Amino acid sequence: MKTTNYFKTSVMARRSNLKPEWIERVLNNPIRIEVQTNGRIRRWAFISEVGKYLRVVTEPDGETVHNAFFDRRFKP
Repeated sequence: MKTTNYFKTSVMARRSNLKPEWIERVLNNPIRIEVQTNGRIRRWAFISEVGKYLRVVTEPDGETVHNAFFDRRFKP
């Protein structure tokens, strides 16, 4: 999995409970995809192990993970 420096140093430091396999699951099987105005791509999927929706934001290439977090406001 390709990641930005921000993801490695900031996101994973604050959200060490995120598992790489969950991020891969969202990238491979999202239930929704949105493109932000800056070109980054948002993807969501339900993570049954924790009962929450995980949002993964990638760079415009669609592969490099920039951010990931459980999205409390997401409505499927």
